[in-house]
Amino acid sequence: MAGVSPTDLQKALSGADYPADREQLKKVAEDNHASKEITDRISHLGKKEFQNPAEVSKAVFRNE
Repeated sequence: MAGVSPTDLQKALSGADYPADREQLKKVAEDNHASKEITDRISHLGKKEFQNPAEVSKAVFRNE
């Protein structure tokens, strides 16, 4: 994810309610005007449900 930081991801997911699935997280990111790079990455996460922002961040940045 060139040019995207954990802070960018946190901003994109601001206001998300957990637990949340990929589609819920993608919608929150879109509503927060996140970059296409972030929304695409969220869409392709392997795990179906996330318990907290740390789990999302770990999943997104694990596959850089």
